[in-house]
Amino acid sequence: MHSLQSSSSKRFVFFITAGLLLFLALVPAARAQESFVRYPLLPSGYSSIRVFDRHGRFVGRILPEKRYWVPIDRIPAFLQKALVAVEDARFYEHGGIDLRGIARALVKDVVKGRLAEGGSTITQQLIKNKYLSGEKSFERKIEEARMAMEYERKYTKKQILEMYFNEIYYGNGAWGIAQAARIYFDKNPEELTPAECALLAGVPKNPGRYNPLGKPSRVVARRDVVLNRMVELKMITPRQKKSLRSRRVSVVQRNQAPYYLAHVQSGLIARFGPQIIDRGGLEVTAALDLNLQKLAEKSLSEGVRRVSPQLQGALVSLDPATGDVLAAVGGADLAKGYDRAFLARRQPGSAIKPLIYAAALEKGVVASSLWDDTPVAYNRGNNQLWTPMNYGREQYGELSLRQALAYSNNVIAVKLLESIGVPYFVDFAARLGLPLRQHNDLSLALGTDEVTLNELVTAYTSLANGGVRSGSRTIIRIYDRSRRAWEENPPAETPVLSPGAAFVTTQMLKDVLAYGTAKTLKKFGQKHFAAGKTGTTDDYRDAWFIGYTPRMITGIWVGYDRPRPGGKGFTGGAVAAPIWERFMGPALAAQPAVDFQKPDTVVSLSIDPATGCPASADSPEKRDEFYIAGTQPADCSKPPPPDLPPPKGEGEGPGAETGATKQMEE
Repeated sequence: MHSLQSSSSKRFVFFITAGLLLFLALVPAARAQESFVRYPLLPSGYSSIRVFDRHGRFVGRILPEKRYWVPIDRIPAFLQKALVAVEDARFYEHGGIDLRGIARALVKDVVKGRLAEGGSTITQQLIKNKYLSGEKSFERKIEEARMAMEYERKYTKKQILEMYFNEIYYGNGAWGIAQAARIYFDKNPEELTPAECALLAGVPKNPGRYNPLGKPSRVVARRDVVLNRMVELKMITPRQKKSLRSRRVSVVQRNQAPYYLAHVQSGLIARFGPQIIDRGGLEVTAALDLNLQKLAEKSLSEGVRRVSPQLQGALVSLDPATGDVLAAVGGADLAKGYDRAFLARRQPGSAIKPLIYAAALEKGVVASSLWDDTPVAYNRGNNQLWTPMNYGREQYGELSLRQALAYSNNVIAVKLLESIGVPYFVDFAARLGLPLRQHNDLSLALGTDEVTLNELVTAYTSLANGGVRSGSRTIIRIYDRSRRAWEENPPAETPVLSPGAAFVTTQMLKDVLAYGTAKTLKKFGQKHFAAGKTGTTDDYRDAWFIGYTPRMITGIWVGYDRPRPGGKGFTGGAVAAPIWERFMGPALAAQPAVDFQKPDTVVSLSIDPATGCPASADSPEKRDEFYIAGTQPADCSKPPPPDLPPPKGEGEGPGAETGATKQMEE
């Protein structure tokens, strides 16, 4: 009895559906708006830009962002047949709607009590994709059917199929067959093999599930559905099916290092213009070391997440001798997005101070000179006074410049900038590749102007590289496959600082790791002869650490995309320095430790650190200090400064991180 009722229901649904659709066929349909925008035709010789790392390992491909239109005669006949077989077997017979298919789908909908089956033809799918929402309703299906019949009257089957292939989504950002063929197989559509076509034909059913980069078992199962359907329709033989199933299809691996690839793309556009991306056909050897890049991504992501899931970060690592960007990560989430390594501008805080000290050394100031950190009020105009303060408003009397830099003393940094002059320092920083705005006046000493991480790391190359600034380089050479020609991109090296000033500044920055604001890196600094500087900005919003050895310089930034206080303890030494060590430790593990080479223009002298004068036999303490030849002190005597308490740690010792004014931290 139940089977009779079911059979009767099916016949009823069929006749109702047929009558309704016949009625629609006789009633003039609202004309679909004309029609599909024709994208530029896919160039016949087009190929992607392939990027390899410095050791020849494949990194990824740069594809044009624009969509291309592929004529139907450039789409393999096998792909056309496979798509029709699995999506709309009666495509060449119906007039836009398939009565049998719709009736069959409606029976299943009635049985299930919901709109489960679509019964859509290729034409209907095309209409829905272009004009209609994905809502499942009888009203939307009726409108879809009306427009599909209008399209069938207006266009040939060949034209409709061409539109479909160029408009349908294939997953992973691929719209249309041109992008799909390029993303998954690095080919133009006409180059696709039957085995590759069988994979692509199954994608439109569910692009997120069945695209060639999806779960292999699902992708293969869907391909088999396509091939089985082609056998049923006698488009291929069982023997051909067996052969196609046995053929191995190589899908292009996903891009690695998305942030780095984006910067390579920017470099190509800057060099050749935006048309180079659309033309393609290049093989780029990047300065990237893929192993270091993976280590950088892991170190940054894990290090930032250990602090807070809401934090962001960035990392840039260079070879100071050439400026080669060995690794660059623009975000802790690792997915290509806003590039915080090359684009984001933030206040560097005390990470700017080593450049001020280097500028002062160029003017004859010496590392052993003693400076008083008693606060001074400065007139900022409009009767506004500004009084830089140390952390916690402590005062420590006299400190040597070496100590002041190690402890990141704010008061002395401002006084040092005042002594050399803001205009001089702005010009000096520009030579190092760091554009600063002069109107920031003496507050520049506390890193109030905004810079990118890449700019700051590049400026530090002059310290690590004996006074020679190496411009950051992401592209080493380019091979044009069409012209079969190489184009080199040599390093950009510019002397900007005396070798002596670079060396002495570096020796001072070693103390930052030995006993200063990054003393947690003491063992690392001893093992690898490392130097560096922390930075923490206003209200603990940004944390930095720029550190280097003779072979590698790496900068870390950690903060929030929407600047907000990170809380007390959110400092360069506590947050950024551990990430730096997490990366630099493994990166340098296989390399022998080498120290910075002392230039002939530098002399060493045993001094009494309490006076900054040459040590005598009666000096209670002695240490070797470095000087640019001609600046070393003569014999002198001076009463020692008051005893200082031992440093308690970052944010607690003399002039440690943070402490500029009531409103401004380090």
